[in-house]
Amino acid sequence: MAGSIPESIVEEIKSRTDLAELIASYGVQVKSAGASKKACCPFHHEKTPSFNINEAKGFYHCFGCGESGDAIKFVQKMDGLGFVEAVKKLAEMCGVKVEERESDPNAVRRARLYALMAELAAFYHRCLLKTREGELARKYLKSRDLGEEVQEDYLIGYAPNGAATILKWAEKYRYTPAELEEAGVIRMPTGPGDRGYHRFGGRLMFTIRDKQGRVVGFSGRQLVASKNSGKYLNSPDTPIFKKSNVLYGFDKASRAIGRAPRQEVVVCEGQIDCIRLQTSGFPNSVAGQGTAFTEEHVRMLKSLAAQVALVYDDDAAGHAATVKSARLCLAAGLPVRVVSLPGGDDPDSFLRAHPAAEFGKMLDDAESIVSFQVRTARARERNPDAIDAVNRVVRDLLKTIAACPNAVLCASMVGEAARVTGLPAAALNVELEKVKAGAAAQQRRAPQVLPEPPEDPVPPENPEGPIPGEDAATVDPSPRETAFCAFLLGNEYDKTLNEMVGAFLPPDVFANALTVRFVETWRKEAADGSDGFGPFADGLSPRDRAWFDRVMLESSKSQASEQSATDNLQDFVRALWADFMRRRRGGLPAAGDAAAEQERLRLSVVSKQLSRARWHSVKEIIRAEMQGAGCGKWP
Repeated sequence: MAGSIPESIVEEIKSRTDLAELIASYGVQVKSAGASKKACCPFHHEKTPSFNINEAKGFYHCFGCGESGDAIKFVQKMDGLGFVEAVKKLAEMCGVKVEERESDPNAVRRARLYALMAELAAFYHRCLLKTREGELARKYLKSRDLGEEVQEDYLIGYAPNGAATILKWAEKYRYTPAELEEAGVIRMPTGPGDRGYHRFGGRLMFTIRDKQGRVVGFSGRQLVASKNSGKYLNSPDTPIFKKSNVLYGFDKASRAIGRAPRQEVVVCEGQIDCIRLQTSGFPNSVAGQGTAFTEEHVRMLKSLAAQVALVYDDDAAGHAATVKSARLCLAAGLPVRVVSLPGGDDPDSFLRAHPAAEFGKMLDDAESIVSFQVRTARARERNPDAIDAVNRVVRDLLKTIAACPNAVLCASMVGEAARVTGLPAAALNVELEKVKAGAAAQQRRAPQVLPEPPEDPVPPENPEGPIPGEDAATVDPSPRETAFCAFLLGNEYDKTLNEMVGAFLPPDVFANALTVRFVETWRKEAADGSDGFGPFADGLSPRDRAWFDRVMLESSKSQASEQSATDNLQDFVRALWADFMRRRRGGLPAAGDAAAEQERLRLSVVSKQLSRARWHSVKEIIRAEMQGAGCGKWP
């Protein structure tokens, strides 16, 4: 067995695959050279062909960079796929049937969802082209200079209003309402008077594909402004779609990244930006999916790219996102450059107003992350040459450098930091070691999301929250509240999580006022799609800004969990309520008060119930406690 596929099937697939034709199908110009064939290597930039293809043995080798392998390895490298995924793609190309493992009970279910999403994307595209209702979407695309060829190539569509049309379509194509709901397309009625709804009704639809090119989700753009929903609405996580491991345009970009100068991938923020870049001569471009850039995204890029160029919005939120994404890339050993577009332009608006060559020149001249971070951090300071401002700028920069485990890259960044700031490299290295030591210590101290509550009713000596008698405004939020804020920042604009936070985590549950402000900002963003954290960060004191920077650095870890975001939030709800109850126990009168002893015992019992009960029971416990404690609602 090779993975989950019998070796005999793997060998049959390789024997049926013409390696030279396969390589040529990726846009590589293959030329005959005696008994073998040659090409310029698709995995590094070269002018003289050193990539040899031995068709008889089904093997390739590059004498320039050392890359070698068979047809399966080639597809893995070009498309960023795992072994099994690459085998299945080749099997489909050469007509060999590969069965899913019999031990996987969800294989048939996923296959149905893949088929449903592919047919639904085609349906939305037809609605864009042919329906009267889609006229507003057609006008919008015309205003953005996205013609019919682009619409077809990227399978852009329009989702008709109301659930009735989509249910009728499903019935015609023999899909059930339950399957539409599982795919995140509709929500079925939950009771009398609830008619359900079509999640994307009235929106311009961007089709999201996985790295194999399969349709797995959608991003719907609002065409008529509404305060009740965000400008963009993405598919929720489903059995075939996880926002944290899908990059828009990656299926197209994967073939171009290896042939790009410096094997660089360009990362932008939005679907239209990505489309504009790819269709303007920069096919090595990808975009996020309305969620934080994650470690999984970086792993996808690292399988193909040697370097990353970030092109985010030139505002406070864009600067923060750039630094956060850069730290993730550096942690994977990927050098980072930054393109800053002038006049508030994004890639789409810039490329519609300027020749592509101008963007190419800016990409060639992109600044390093060190230069970018120092420049933008100094711009935020009232007096950037003051000692305290220099310390803040350098301290934040060293956190970025500390994220990189590659000694050579790290030393190069320290050298550049010394040139840019005018400070001795030796001094920067001393401070860098302190930053690394502090990060390591913080990691060791980080508590589990949900510790087991104490067996006895006596409150712990150090409950999560400020020490009794200490002003909460003068201390950072607790490690748990900090971890919760990082989790939220890693799941921005998630309306499902927002509903849960609003229902089960009232402001009273948090010990620190800064946490309350952070959660209120996050909830407003999730509700209306606004940029709340730019102004939030700008209004923080230096101490609170340092805490917020730590939250941004830690936010990517919230995406690394094998649990779903909903499950993670449930764990946080349990843990934060357990902390709240410990603080309530600690605030009760001293021993000897019978009523206080009884309440202390009750709170201890409820804490244990919160950690052990199923979620539907936890919800009822929390509702009762909220009512009993008189917890205030969010504004």
